[in-house]
Amino acid sequence: MSKKLFSLLVWALLACGAGAQAQGAYPSKPVTMIVPYPAGGPMDKLARELALPMEKQLGQPIVIQNLSGAGGNLGSAIAVRAAPDGYTLLLNHISMATAPALYRRLGFNPETDFEPLGIMAESPLMLVTRPQIAAGSAVELVRWIAKQPQVKLANGGIGSASHLCGLLLQSSLGIGMTTVPYRGTAPALADLLGGHVDLMCDLTANVLPQVFNGKTRPIGVTSRKPLSVPGASSIPTLEKFGIPSVQVGVWYGLYAPKNTPAAVQARINSALLAAIQTDAFKKAQLASGIDVVRDARNTPAGHREYLHSEIARWTPVIKAAGAYAD
Repeated sequence: MSKKLFSLLVWALLACGAGAQAQGAYPSKPVTMIVPYPAGGPMDKLARELALPMEKQLGQPIVIQNLSGAGGNLGSAIAVRAAPDGYTLLLNHISMATAPALYRRLGFNPETDFEPLGIMAESPLMLVTRPQIAAGSAVELVRWIAKQPQVKLANGGIGSASHLCGLLLQSSLGIGMTTVPYRGTAPALADLLGGHVDLMCDLTANVLPQVFNGKTRPIGVTSRKPLSVPGASSIPTLEKFGIPSVQVGVWYGLYAPKNTPAAVQARINSALLAAIQTDAFKKAQLASGIDVVRDARNTPAGHREYLHSEIARWTPVIKAAGAYAD
């Protein structure tokens, strides 16, 4: 082999090694985290509380991009078309499991078009009523409902967590109510406070301030254990209240586009796990009544399995209700 050919071969090998190092140096620039809901909402708040400790782990800024619309599907559809390089991530919640049944023209498949990176948090919902409704047990609540010519059950829109909770509530009680959908839980809660509707389920973070100031009456939470939030631990679970079948929580997970390299997925998951164990993140979630997830769902494999099980759980419920969002 000539010296010239040998030199060219060495240069090529060195160049390949440098290229591999450059490719492996993730991340080398800011990362975008798409939040498919408006700024200022519960998911946006969670995203910003998550991004700060993840930035420290990754050594690069995480830019939150709010792309709301179509029940969270607009942002998800944009994320799925992003380059699979780890620089565009999606934070989404239970809608990844309910959207396939709710939308007949979804445009993406949550199971096959994304790489699940880990579930980090889960929030129970709370059933609340107008303060004038006196019901100390499920039996008393059923009796009150039976005496009314019409009971209005509000929700934040078809397919929302509050809507799913309402479906399970009616099924568990065996009583139909007049469902009143709103464009978001904020106007639904406003009408509850104004006495225009009677009951609603919503995220604990949204209703707790109104519970604490006495403007709404808490019936129970949809989790298996009471809240750890100071001042709210005495609110029973719906099971203890006497309504056993309303188990629903809003879980939040991180996703990357399909075919994102395994090494990049592992790097993001490592940063995610470290972030959710920080005191600042845990305290912020506790104050909102949100549980930090610490189980197999933190892993990409566990996240994928749980997403599959949630789709299997909610699809027949939504189809039985005939509730389509498109």
